[in-house]
Amino acid sequence: MTDIAFTSSKPSFSPLRLQDRSLAWQVGAVVLGTLFLALSSYIEVPMVPVPVTMQTFAVTLIGALYGWRLGAVTIAAWLVEGAAGFPVLAGGAAGVAHFVGPTGGYLFAFPITGALVGWLAERGWNGNRVVLAFAAMLLGNLACLVLGTAWLAVMIGTEKAITFGFLPFIVGGLLKSALGAATLMALPHGKAKPANP
Repeated sequence: MTDIAFTSSKPSFSPLRLQDRSLAWQVGAVVLGTLFLALSSYIEVPMVPVPVTMQTFAVTLIGALYGWRLGAVTIAAWLVEGAAGFPVLAGGAAGVAHFVGPTGGYLFAFPITGALVGWLAERGWNGNRVVLAFAAMLLGNLACLVLGTAWLAVMIGTEKAITFGFLPFIVGGLLKSALGAATLMALPHGKAKPANP
């Protein structure tokens, strides 16, 4: 009787396959991820009290591509950069004040959002299944909005928080989720191959 070993019957959740890479690769990915997040922060539509940016697009995409652990680490590293004074937050903002102001809840929600999307991606909600990828992105955006709005409600009241911190971002969340899913679908996903016996 001959045993044949297989690496996996399922394709990798991410075309980057960072879970199989060396520590140096993963550190490089964290650095590139924080740069991508910083760039996404400069694409914004000013609104009060919270601006519309491409940050949630970047956060959910990093989660989907990096997986829940490395995704959350990357997003947390970017937030540490912002808190330390690097101009990487919305519109090039920086400093600890942003973490205790109206945007604080959204900022603290970002690593949770990335981890959620990454966790779902690792379970098949990725570019191999575009509808599930869209659902994962949408759940990530929703989690960010709920947590951010809850923080904002403590500062300005529930009704105002929903009016100014949740409702204006629903359409953007849908569009960014669709863009994220389309981006994942456009990336090449190789199938896992059997290992040599």
